[in-house]
Amino acid sequence: MAGLRLGPLLRYVDGSSATVWVETARPGTVEVRCPGGNGAGGRSGTFQVGGHHYALVQVTGLTPGTATPYEVFLDDTRVWPLPQDPFPSFPPSVIATPGPDDRTRVAFGSCRWASPPTGEPDPVGPDALDALARRIAADPAGERPDVLLLLGDQVYADETSDATQRWLAARRDLDVPPGIQVADYEEYTHLYYESWLDPQVRWLLSTVPSCMIFDDHDVIDDWNTSASWVEDMRATSWWRERLLSGLMSYWVHQHLGNLSPAELEADPLYAAVRERPDGTDALRAFASEAEADATAVRWSYRRDFGRVRLVMVDSRAARVLEEGRRSMLDPAEAAWVRDQALDGRGSYDHLLIGTSLPWLLPPLVHDAEAWCSALCRGDKGPRWARFGEKLRRAADLEHWSAFPESFDALAELIAEAGTGPEAPATVCVLSGDVHHAYVAEPSWPGRTVPDARVVQLTCSPVHNSIPLSIKLGFRFGWSAAARGLGRVFARHGGLGRPAVGWRRTGGPWFGNQLMTLTAHGRSAVLRLEHARREETGARLGTVSETRLSR
Repeated sequence: MAGLRLGPLLRYVDGSSATVWVETARPGTVEVRCPGGNGAGGRSGTFQVGGHHYALVQVTGLTPGTATPYEVFLDDTRVWPLPQDPFPSFPPSVIATPGPDDRTRVAFGSCRWASPPTGEPDPVGPDALDALARRIAADPAGERPDVLLLLGDQVYADETSDATQRWLAARRDLDVPPGIQVADYEEYTHLYYESWLDPQVRWLLSTVPSCMIFDDHDVIDDWNTSASWVEDMRATSWWRERLLSGLMSYWVHQHLGNLSPAELEADPLYAAVRERPDGTDALRAFASEAEADATAVRWSYRRDFGRVRLVMVDSRAARVLEEGRRSMLDPAEAAWVRDQALDGRGSYDHLLIGTSLPWLLPPLVHDAEAWCSALCRGDKGPRWARFGEKLRRAADLEHWSAFPESFDALAELIAEAGTGPEAPATVCVLSGDVHHAYVAEPSWPGRTVPDARVVQLTCSPVHNSIPLSIKLGFRFGWSAAARGLGRVFARHGGLGRPAVGWRRTGGPWFGNQLMTLTAHGRSAVLRLEHARREETGARLGTVSETRLSR
């Protein structure tokens, strides 16, 4: 505990620079040194939030197309690699910068419960991130992702482990709400320790750049389902502290690393937190503003990886929840997403739209969610509206299909981005959330088909349970009988056809898993891999490989 508490996490990387995030045990100066890296490195003083000390170090002077080993020092004492490395066979952490080769590998998934300590039985099976770490460590010069996209539920604030519940019981009465769920910033930090101190995952995140976005369990299941849901939560004694702590911890642990050095330099909150002896009050004021007004904060962001563009969309906190105006994104957020997707068309070959919640769901689920939204809006009267709200909460009916106008608007944006002489080769919507994986492809009846190949790529979980009800429900949801049942719901709700039709072209696949999209020029190949348990540890095995480009 004299040095590094958490990290390092390699976050932003471009051809000549990178950012490295750490939590330290005390205040000080954090330095990243690259032995033999021709002077590459960087240093930063720590900042304090909630009694914890963090730093995000900008590393400069890197050479494009190289893999540069690095070490981390706190006040000239080396703290990474760890003095007692739990996996001495793992190679040094490196910063791999993109070079002239236009091949880009993007690995992605969502929903990761923390793995139990090494040697203890794992009730949900092997962790896909552990398996990825072992494969890279075994062949450091071999294939590795250029970026790892974690599409939500990096921590589970509302579904804590037995070990965390024992820790919580030692600091407060679990008979008082929120009980076994986390309550404040300190308890959130414990969740990140539990998840990111896993030795294999810690090494993986130190050597593979990552981008992240939250989903509901990062705060609570069904977060921002509806206006009445928010009203009910605000009436509790514990919700405000929980939400503010969730947003504060997300900003520190996840959001900062999503930003480029230029964006960090222009961020007034980042400057304020770093300039003060204790940035807790400034960050809490920011979180309070975000809680009161969703339009005050933008969690969405854009990253370009060579000829691959990622637009990561906040489909959780940017919602408009007022019935009659419900939208997945507020108008300013929707305009920003549109601008980022269409900016400089022709400068990218593949457009990735990251959203924790799938855009294209099984037709029965889609129609049920759209029907429920019509009931809640009052189209069938107040009794049906009350029933619709109960159903919406009980069945988690709050994906893109529960916001029909937003669903159609995203379809129109995708068609526009994917059509014309400057269209990319593929437009891929990357999602998680639903604890299985599948590929779905839309069609545009009665209109010109986009020049790009458009696919919904859903991959979940990285490490979590897959209940039998999910397996049965989602298998049935794609069937012809389910389509017919869905149209019954749609007719009762007075709903027209959505802007697109779609069909499943891969899956459903169940298990702890990762997808990897490899883009090379205007071609793209998708690979799905499952984590499998072997005597030597978790291993990834290929389940499916598909060429996506036309």
